[in-house]
This record gives sequence, structure tokens and C-alpha cells, in this order.
Amino acid sequence: MRLSLLLFAASASTLVVGQRSKSTRTTAKSSLARSSTSTASAAESSSSITSSRRTRSSDDGSANSVSAKTTSTGSSAPASSSSAAGATSCDVWSKISSTLSGMFSGCNDDSRAAIRAVFHDCFPDGGCDGSLAIAEELNRPINAGLVRTVNKLKALADQNSVPVADMLMFAGSAAVLSCPGGPLVQTFVGRTDASSPAPDGQLPTAEATGDEALQRFKARGFSANDLAALIGSHSTARQFTTDPSKAGASLDSTPSQWDITYYQQTIAKKSPFTLQSDASLANQTEVGPIMKKFSTSKSAWDSSFSPAMAKLEQLGASSGLLDCTSALKKSRSPRDAKSAPINARLY
Repeated sequence: MRLSLLLFAASASTLVVGQRSKSTRTTAKSSLARSSTSTASAAESSSSITSSRRTRSSDDGSANSVSAKTTSTGSSAPASSSSAAGATSCDVWSKISSTLSGMFSGCNDDSRAAIRAVFHDCFPDGGCDGSLAIAEELNRPINAGLVRTVNKLKALADQNSVPVADMLMFAGSAAVLSCPGGPLVQTFVGRTDASSPAPDGQLPTAEATGDEALQRFKARGFSANDLAALIGSHSTARQFTTDPSKAGASLDSTPSQWDITYYQQTIAKKSPFTLQSDASLANQTEVGPIMKKFSTSKSAWDSSFSPAMAKLEQLGASSGLLDCTSALKKSRSPRDAKSAPINARLY
């Protein structure tokens, strides 16, 4: 998973994505600030969190005022509703979860691309709307490495008659769980798909400075702690386009494990490959100290990552989404569940 720029760049794309406005959206977008009474998360095998926002899901969000409810993970998310826009039951998602479990087996390249796709679809203005899957957007160079996986997920969405936007978000959460040690992310469905691609040029490159990345995140309603946690998804990332001569290089020495090795090696400058944006964040005055904290405590990272990813997946969402987190349980084996951190076993 590479954050195009920051978060999932390199074979990831950055999550720190610039905002874009979407006039064709069918749902009204509002501010990321959530209210406690409204409804509330390479190239090819990696993604970068520092990406700019666009209107609809693409390979690899303006925030709405979403009515939120505080969950046991501490995240604010849209309150569940039996009359959610595009979902009235989680039954189909339990079935889809089983399919994704096989697709993402072993924390593979599809897993990395699915995580990266969340950032690329959600961070631009318009939020998580599935525009990433529209060919015009998906085939942009910034989304290199996402095409195959996103097309698989679009086909799965069509096969099950569910929104592509929901599929990308649900798959991103399932992909995190597919990696040993990955925490559970509260996941909602009921979005409306975009009918047009997001404007081009809203996803930063892997050369973004730490200050620039942080400002972009803050503009979308994220804190320094959120950014530090989300960038950790590079734990399983590989880069393919930042330096083609080292295509496939991982951002830490354990790319098939959801662990804190990424933080440790990035800070110590001992990673197999480090994105310029990641190195800059490690030295950023607000984000750097938090990354250092996460480098010594996986539980601290997990407890911050889950709510931050849930927030990302809800950018641009309308109220009344349906909480289908329970369907994700089938994405991992009982053995994985027993070995997962306490906070990842709450649902």
C-alpha cells in the first residue's frame, strides 16, 4: 500500500490529498467536523496516505457533516440505520467478506492496493464515492498499480449489486485485517456512487514535505495523531514508481506483517526504501514525536489507526449509513483473531 505521496506513496500513494469540490455529486458534502448526534477510513502493492481528495472512488473526499456516534474503538462514525441510502442489511457483506478473505490471503499485493485505494478514492473533494473505479480516473499515472485490484473490486460490486464506493471502503478494511496483526476498522455501507471522475492533479507526490502533508490533513479535519497513525499503513507497502530501478522495494523489512517495524526503521533510516515524504514526516515537529511513540507501542498505534481509518472511510458520507463491521469477522481466521490486539477484537 503506498500512500501516493505520503501515506501510501511509493507503491503507495499519498493520503495527504488535496481537496476538490464536486458539483456532480448526488449527496451534499459538509465539513469533516463531526457532531455527536450525526452519523459518523502498490503502486501495485502499496499506497500512500498523503493524497489529495477527489469526488468519486478511483483506484486506489470533502467531508460532510456526518452524524456521529462514539464507538468502542473511540472513533466517530455515522450512526447505523436500517434505512441507509444503499443498504438495509449486512447479509450480502458477510458473503462478500468471505470472497475478499480469499482474494487478500496472506496480506498480498491485492491487500496493499485495496488499502491504497481507500486513500485515493476518499481524500479528494467529494469523499468516498467510488469515482476511483471510473476508467478516466483509474488510468491516471498517480493510480499506477491499482487498476487490476480496483477492477476486481468493481466486478465484485456489480456481481453483488452493491455500490462500488461501499465495496472500496469495505475491501480496505478487510485488507487491513488480512495482514497479520491488522486491527478492526468500524466500517459502514450505504453510499452513492459518483457518475464522473474526480478532477486530476489532487493527489500529491511522494516528495511532499512533512509540513505540507500535515496542513493538507488538517484541512480535511485530521489531526497530527491521525496522520501519524495512517502513515503507518506503509508497514505493508511496496514502492514501484517512485524509483523504478528499485521496483517492488518494501518500506520496511516485514511487508507482510502489520507491525511497528515501519516506524522503527523509518526513524532509524534503516528501511529497505523510504519515501521522501515519510522521512520528512518523521522529522516534522508535530507528527514526528507521535511516530516515535508508535515505534515503541503497537497497541498505541492500533488504537489510533482504527478510528483514523474509519474517519477517512466516511469522508463525504451522508447520514444514515449502515454499520456492517460485524461482517468483517469472516475476513480472518479464528487464529488471527486470537493473536490480534485487544482493540482489534472489540466487534
